Amino acid sequence: MIHSLFLYSTFIYQFNMKTLRITSLLIFIFLITGISGAASSFFPSEINLGFKKKFSPSDDTSKVYRYIRNALKSSLKSQSIDYVKTNIDSAESICREERIEFPSLLHLARAEYFFLTGDFSNSSQEATIAMKKAESSGETDVLIHTMTFLGRYNHRTGLFSESIEYYSKSISLAQKHKLRGYIPGNYYHIADVYNSLGNLKEYRTTLQKVIDASKEENDTSYLETGYFRLGTSYTEKDRNYKSADSLLRKCLEISLIKKDSGYTALSLANLGWNFYLEKKYDPSIKSYNKSLSYSLPSKRYSFAANALGNLGTIYRDLGNTEKSIQYYNKSIEQAKKVEDVYNLYWVYQDMSEMYLRNKDTANAYKSYVLFKKYNDSFTKATSIQDLSNAKIRYEADTHNKELQLLSLRVKNQRILIYGYTGLFILSLAILILLLSRAKINAKRRISEMNQKISEVTQANLRQQMNPHFIFNTLNSIQYYMYQHDKLATNNYLTKFSSLMRKVLENSQHTSVTLHDELDALNLYLELETIRFKNKFTYEIKVDEEIDTLLYKIPTMLIQPYVENSICHGLMPAKGKGYVKINLKLNSECINCTVEDNGIGREAARERKIECENSRNSLGTQIASSRLDLVNALYGTSLKIVYTDLKNIVGEPLGTRVEIHIPIMT
Repeated sequence: MIHSLFLYSTFIYQFNMKTLRITSLLIFIFLITGISGAASSFFPSEINLGFKKKFSPSDDTSKVYRYIRNALKSSLKSQSIDYVKTNIDSAESICREERIEFPSLLHLARAEYFFLTGDFSNSSQEATIAMKKAESSGETDVLIHTMTFLGRYNHRTGLFSESIEYYSKSISLAQKHKLRGYIPGNYYHIADVYNSLGNLKEYRTTLQKVIDASKEENDTSYLETGYFRLGTSYTEKDRNYKSADSLLRKCLEISLIKKDSGYTALSLANLGWNFYLEKKYDPSIKSYNKSLSYSLPSKRYSFAANALGNLGTIYRDLGNTEKSIQYYNKSIEQAKKVEDVYNLYWVYQDMSEMYLRNKDTANAYKSYVLFKKYNDSFTKATSIQDLSNAKIRYEADTHNKELQLLSLRVKNQRILIYGYTGLFILSLAILILLLSRAKINAKRRISEMNQKISEVTQANLRQQMNPHFIFNTLNSIQYYMYQHDKLATNNYLTKFSSLMRKVLENSQHTSVTLHDELDALNLYLELETIRFKNKFTYEIKVDEEIDTLLYKIPTMLIQPYVENSICHGLMPAKGKGYVKINLKLNSECINCTVEDNGIGREAARERKIECENSRNSLGTQIASSRLDLVNALYGTSLKIVYTDLKNIVGEPLGTRVEIHIPIMT
């Protein structure tokens, strides 16, 4: 498998194919090309100091701001935390000695410092103070940057909506005051949030805003990054070859003018990836070789390792094993220089697959062992990062709850200070609150009772369905016994016992995993094919996006409709039939389609009338009722859709049943 390069600030966008998780080298490039430009515009030549006393430019105020600027620039460039702290301490020391109120910018510097050290509680508090002071003193620049910081803070702590809100406020302020140097960066950060949410549409829309704003402000750094990220997004999910090629070439054009070897190597590599996906191997090889001419001299080892590995895979696909091995080995050599476990693991994996194709089992085994080694290292590093993120979000959530509790205590203390003068008002408020809470609790109890009633009703329906299903299956066993077919009877009983075990296990639950439900359905279909002597075939297809171990559905929901297809559609039909069960995932539900090539519903109804049998299928009636109960329980509006399949002249070709199953986990 070939792999594309993608540059991010702090997050990696997930595609269907594997993409490179770039290490500190990529982040370093981002900091140089993206943040440094913003950092330089962070400090306007004139800023409202917000002090109680006025000072001349030659006094201690200038020193305070010099230390603050040093601290902020260092924090934005991820330099030594100790250096950041030293500058903040120096600024604080002067303020205390000269009895100067801490300016809003100093609180923002403190917020940045606490953010770097992982002290999110103090970071949030300092940012809030900075924002209030900047608002009251009219320091628009500081207010914009504080909101941008709070956008980053909320993104890091998992509060995505709040993050977008702060970035948007920062953009609005900059637009209102016609300030340059802020809008492209904030749009860029919003794109990162949509990236984390996996919202590809908004991600691309926001990147286009980055490009438009960068053009307006002539900001080549964000323009370059915007073209690169938007172009790369079109190489993968919902790919568009022409859009990807056009956008990446625009990034390449800017990077060549700027002599930016990092983005030049990246854009060329992803142009190669885009060609590869179109099976245009010659231009793909050419692009990767050009990328190497920039990444190798600038010692960007991860970039070079990825490009070399991809060249190895291209030559593998072309059948040139010797050349493929040469490039794979060069890729490994580059990756080991920076211990790039990601490139190492996928290169060894591709090598192992190549050796297996060539029936070189010895080398395939050696490569596989190394693949497992580096894959485990990569997985471990990813797990550690995930745990770190979970810890950060837990601590931030705890901090927010503590703030809410503290706010409540402060309010209570104020009420006590007012004393008996506010006693009547307080008593009245408490009474209203208690009455309101009592009403809410009563509604909640009624809701819980209704849900329990629905669950009991659903359990009763399952108990009706199970005897119906067992009865039909026992009829089949009885049929074989009358035929004196001992082998078929034994085989049928073995499968029936397995199916009964599944049914009994699943019947204990309101819902089961899709995996368990499909296992039971598969056993049922095997029994029916034996029973009807292979009169029909069946196929069960599950969408790749559906995690059968994660998603749950109501127990024994699909089987009655499959039984209906077999008994009323296929059995009366001449020739060999088929049943297709297809499960796809959409935004609201799992769409299960049961399709057969039987006689059709109209003919089945006529056949029932001829047989003087007006009884409807009990299984499908129960399944329909259960789906109605699920709608009531989960507030969904899901349904069952029947479609009669016909040919051009109107002759029946079978029946399709679409079951909209609610998504449960």
